[in-house]
Amino acid sequence: MRAVSPVEQKILSILEPAAADLGFRLVRIRVSGGRRPRVQIMAERRADGRMDVEDCAKLSRECSALLDVADPIPDAYTLEVSSPGIDRPLVALEDFIAFTGHAARLELDRLVEGRRKFKGVLAGAEGGEIGIDLEGEDATAMIPFAWIKDARLVLSDDLIAEAERRRGLPSSKALLGEDDADAPGPKFSLSVPEDPEE
Repeated sequence: MRAVSPVEQKILSILEPAAADLGFRLVRIRVSGGRRPRVQIMAERRADGRMDVEDCAKLSRECSALLDVADPIPDAYTLEVSSPGIDRPLVALEDFIAFTGHAARLELDRLVEGRRKFKGVLAGAEGGEIGIDLEGEDATAMIPFAWIKDARLVLSDDLIAEAERRRGLPSSKALLGEDDADAPGPKFSLSVPEDPEE
């Protein structure tokens, strides 16, 4: 799920070692668009899972240089480096473990008990399977990680509070003097047009 298409897998293999050397984890690579494709790279710092504008700029410069040399996309494209955001995609077993106790939506690549989509609270991972306490049901489903086509966290007050704790910020509730936080934290992004003819 980190990279789906052959070109995404190639880009991941080109960029991952350099990103790791800079202290970043590549969360997901996506290539989309038509005449001028967009290469989207979601990343976070390995040390604390954060990603600010300066981090995006630093990683963007490194990725741009590597992609210029390797040339996995021969035509002009736009490079976008961003944080995963609070309601982030879940792309590795470690993500499901790290966010145990938070709500998520899963989409499978096959039908299971007549459906592909599941929503509930993550209940950890064991033996290559993801546990999810299903919303509105008194059941925990164990779903093989290999069957998951797409997964992401569901934005909630608890998830926002967790993100603020990870960033070392006082909670929105404390800052607002209210019981409810009404806005998620920022998602940083930096887009740079890449033109191999220049």
